[in-house]
Amino acid sequence: MTGTARSAPRLFGRRSWAEARRIADILRKETIGGALLLAGAALAMALANSPWSAAYEEVRSFTIGPAWLHLNLTMATWAADGLLAIFFFVAGLELKREFVAGDLRQPRRAAVPVAAALGGVIVPAALYLLLTRDVDGAAAGWAIPTATDIAFALAVLAVIGRFLPAALRTFLLTLAVVDDLLAIVIIAVFYTSDLAPIPLLVALVPLTIFTVLVQRRLRSWWLLLPLATTVWVLVHASGVHATVAGVLLGFAVPVMRRRGGGGPEAGPGLAEHFEHRFRPLSAGVAVPLFAFLSAGVHLGGLNGTLTALSDPIAIGIVVGLVVGKPIGIMAATWLVARFTRAHLDEGLNWVDVLGLSILAGIGFTVSLLIGELAFGAGGERGDYVKMAVLGGSVAAALLASVILRLRNRVHRRLHKAETAEQDRDSIPDVCQSHVAPLDHRAVHGNRAGRQHLADHDRVDRARPRQRNKPA
Repeated sequence: MTGTARSAPRLFGRRSWAEARRIADILRKETIGGALLLAGAALAMALANSPWSAAYEEVRSFTIGPAWLHLNLTMATWAADGLLAIFFFVAGLELKREFVAGDLRQPRRAAVPVAAALGGVIVPAALYLLLTRDVDGAAAGWAIPTATDIAFALAVLAVIGRFLPAALRTFLLTLAVVDDLLAIVIIAVFYTSDLAPIPLLVALVPLTIFTVLVQRRLRSWWLLLPLATTVWVLVHASGVHATVAGVLLGFAVPVMRRRGGGGPEAGPGLAEHFEHRFRPLSAGVAVPLFAFLSAGVHLGGLNGTLTALSDPIAIGIVVGLVVGKPIGIMAATWLVARFTRAHLDEGLNWVDVLGLSILAGIGFTVSLLIGELAFGAGGERGDYVKMAVLGGSVAAALLASVILRLRNRVHRRLHKAETAEQDRDSIPDVCQSHVAPLDHRAVHGNRAGRQHLADHDRVDRARPRQRNKPA
């Protein structure tokens, strides 16, 4: 390999071992959360189309909360405004972690997922607006097909893509993180009505106090939780969607830990501590409950389903998710590769990127939320939106499954090569600095590739090992 080729930038290259372990931990939790999300949505659909549909609707519409704070909300609204604030708090923590200490702090690595996320927003929105241009009021839903539900997508990957290379899983996760940021900006800017500036300005006071306390690395829940709740209540009262409060609180938490004598030091900080505490609550409780209280819609049999999915708004959503998302992500990724002269990492193919791009068309959680903000939680149009989001997400999952399964044999070989650990030190050989880059001959399983890795491993074992001295 020439020096020029060796220095050429690569798309979807491997990350450091520490970063790989952190990403793997997040993916495991999100995968479990995705299974619970699917269970909640399936239960909601079953109840909404059963003899107990009236009881289900009573639960959804049950009102609770103090009226004097304008918080006498239905259970469905509490799920959308309250529970999803926890989801966006965790998203805020992850966003800050990626941009401050993760790979998104490096412009070269950040370029691909950021561009892909932007493409995955612009193209679906454009297709939706094109298909619904003659429908009154349809423009309000332009952002519905722009979201990616990482929990749902990872739940699908857990079934059909167990051997998908870690770099591709990380790309999907990072794309979804940037997608969450774009979604919260869209919600704050385009779905805020009747803005009340005074509560929004007052919210800065508890937010500032919260920021000062967490910057001092204070973890006392009895101080932080009342402040966070106050911020949420005031943002909700201002007319801005209350989930924005979750992101603002997440951004306030420091990522780096502080050395005892002075300045900040790289490593696990308060953001990672809160993420470990709240991600299970978000993935295991908040999002599945939101799915249960939001996904239930009466299908009305085959005729009712066909009528709903033939509505221009529903068609725009389905086409945006299933067609617009992959076109936008693929086009943006290809353009970045073209202008930076980057090439795919060893063993990967553009078909793999296509499969992930289609998988990103699973909108679900945020798409349902934006659908409620655009057209309301009830009514015929609201039901059509829910059915379109569900139908588009399922179609994207099935289509991505077919494409990724076609590459399963190659993915299995890649997975075996990148998880090989012959020195038994709990660190994959390819993640250690003294191990050569993954050789494409081993990926394809021929005898020369296996002999190359075996010879390399014998040389590595012959080297003297140095103990790590304490810093």
